[in-house]
Amino acid sequence: MSSALKKDHLRIASVNVNGLRAAYKNGMAAWLEPRDVDILCLQEVRAPDAIVRQLLGEGWHILHAEAEAKGRAGVAIASREEPIATRNGIGDDYFATAGRWVEADFRVTDASGERVQLTVASAYVHSGEVDTPKQDDKYRFLDAMSTRLPELSKHSDHALVVGDLNVAHTPLDIRNWKGNLKKAGFLPEERAYFDRFLGGEIGWHDVHRTMSGEMDGPYTWWSWRGKAFDNDAGWRIDYHLATPALAASATSAVVDRAATYDTRFSDHAPLVVDYQL
Repeated sequence: MSSALKKDHLRIASVNVNGLRAAYKNGMAAWLEPRDVDILCLQEVRAPDAIVRQLLGEGWHILHAEAEAKGRAGVAIASREEPIATRNGIGDDYFATAGRWVEADFRVTDASGERVQLTVASAYVHSGEVDTPKQDDKYRFLDAMSTRLPELSKHSDHALVVGDLNVAHTPLDIRNWKGNLKKAGFLPEERAYFDRFLGGEIGWHDVHRTMSGEMDGPYTWWSWRGKAFDNDAGWRIDYHLATPALAASATSAVVDRAATYDTRFSDHAPLVVDYQL
């Protein structure tokens, strides 16, 4: 990507916008315009394609999967340079119209000057609800991820899955972890999937956790209710999951947390990572 070459890095940002129209109304453009993002991955877009293109404006190649259910889900990848291939869906037909997974392949130059293929996926995992069909769907989607991640490792030199994955992996990823052990988002069964994604079985890396080290947070989601944001009582549920060589090329990972509660454009904060590509 020529823009990346000039900068000596590729900047990839992911954010659950909680409705793109509302996010723009609440100041998302003021965050995005100066941020110099090369690839922008969005979740919970919840808007028709024409509106997405209108709001993001000129200069983006946009891949957008709307959910069949109006006003629900929706994921997108907007890139400054055109992908060489795109795909909609995680591979399980059950989720074909769910608006929860899109992939784009890019041709990039790595730190050694080699031309390589990078696949980026924007993903929105179900929030789930214990003992309901919503939780069944969540496990089915995580099963599909367990199949897709190894396929992506084989498909491209580098692969990256970003987005709102709606699981806090360890107690470091949630402020009030003891109070949430029986709630969707921190169930042992959900967290076991991430053990597999990030362990020897699948072997991907949690880029943000690696870059930030063993500390509480940094969180990416806070409830709109009460004083959760002001007290930093958050959850780290937005991720950059990368194949090992790509993870090793990351030079910074930042949560763009709003300065104050009333300057937030979503209940999630963007997660922005620079890669030496």
